[in-house]
Amino acid sequence: MRMRLAIAGGGLGGLTLARILHRHGIDAVVYEREASRSARSQGGMLDLHPESGQLALAEAGLDDRFRSEARPEGEEHRILDPAGRTLVHHTPRPGSFAGRPEIDRTVLRDLLLDSLPPDAVAWRHRLVAATPRPGGGFGLTFDGGHRADCDILVGADGARSVVRALLTDAGLSHVSSHVELTIDDADRRHPDLAELVGPGNLWCVGVNQILAAQRLGDGSIRVGISLPADDRDLDAYRDTRALLDLFDGWDARLTALVDAADSPPTPRRVEAMPVGARWAHRPGTTLLGDAAHLMPPVGEGANQAMLDAAELARELAANPADPDAAIRAYEEAMFERIEPIAEMCARVQAMMLSPTAADDLVRFFTPRSATPSSGDEEPVAAPR
Repeated sequence: MRMRLAIAGGGLGGLTLARILHRHGIDAVVYEREASRSARSQGGMLDLHPESGQLALAEAGLDDRFRSEARPEGEEHRILDPAGRTLVHHTPRPGSFAGRPEIDRTVLRDLLLDSLPPDAVAWRHRLVAATPRPGGGFGLTFDGGHRADCDILVGADGARSVVRALLTDAGLSHVSSHVELTIDDADRRHPDLAELVGPGNLWCVGVNQILAAQRLGDGSIRVGISLPADDRDLDAYRDTRALLDLFDGWDARLTALVDAADSPPTPRRVEAMPVGARWAHRPGTTLLGDAAHLMPPVGEGANQAMLDAAELARELAANPADPDAAIRAYEEAMFERIEPIAEMCARVQAMMLSPTAADDLVRFFTPRSATPSSGDEEPVAAPR
């Protein structure tokens, strides 16, 4: 009898797992809550690291497609102070894929979706409960009453994972607040802002706050405001005028990024799991990505989710007769890999929203032998 494998969540991690399993002849169904691939925005761009995200795409047989869609020029990265002075400027080598080329999240997700059989993703399936069955496996209940059974359940269902509750009661902590806005058709409508942002990432770093922007492949600019965690109601960040007040005294060229936005401000709380969170192995289920190790969004989340998927798929393909042994091996290796990365993400998050963030970031990105504008820096990703 064939193993019935269910993946809860059709984000980058879940789709990468389904794709690599498919290449090994292992069928899986991805249950996704969204109505379709275009039901909502997938966010901005991300940089794929050679040792994680790019490695996973290679195992998925999609590295050539990735290179055709990625934008190496998107690695360009500038850090400014509130007066608009350049503190750090990283310029990648033209056309080089040796570093961490950027790709829009929507493009990457479409690339993965297009690589799967048409029936591999069950849309409009939001998992609400997973119930252990007496003979093993789980009964799945979805919003609206639809049900399904599986032998193996992988939770790739993000920060608010339903599957996580089967394995751990680790809570989430509020680490920052983030507000997102979008400027459409920037080259034509706001050429000055397009030039300011450039082809990649821009960070404007103040005291306990960052105003960031990144260029997407469709010509839009994604603007993000990062603030320390507090008890303020998120509705306080839905008014553009109130957001501009946060940057009183900043150079008008920078605050124009907020003023020019076409979309209303979209605020959210940024949360993280405790560093080092683990769980005791439970037969028939496991987690990957944000469901397993939600971290501050400083450039590792998607990369580690895709690497999780590649490593889990590799173990399952190598030991299809004993999936629980495969899951156990995956979990032990994943826990060891993730803990130092989660510690690093927590440190970077705290540094970026500290009173001395500008000085700290210059030191972080600048080799001792280089000047801040030497172009030799290798930055982590922009706040996601």
